[in-house]
Amino acid sequence: MLYAIISEDVANSADLRKGARADHLARLHQLKDAGRLVLAGPHPAVDSNDPGAAGFTGSLVVAEFGSLNEAQAWADADPYVSAGVYARVQVKPFKMVLP
Repeated sequence: MLYAIISEDVANSADLRKGARADHLARLHQLKDAGRLVLAGPHPAVDSNDPGAAGFTGSLVVAEFGSLNEAQAWADADPYVSAGVYARVQVKPFKMVLP
């Protein structure tokens, strides 16, 4: 089943993100390589693909996991969690209707 992992950043998270970004992306690439990743990316703090100093306010990952518990465990182990980037992470079942 698909799950949406919806994360909200702490204030002024840019430096924290930079420090953990490589490890965070490596885990996403593992999901992609396994054919389980539907989409992933950050939420810019401003209406721009490159928010510059405004940074990001959170992230969204939609991926396939065997269960809600497995998806939650994966989210809990995210390097952004241990680096303190995320203030809150919510994991929810997701039903893709389109495309």
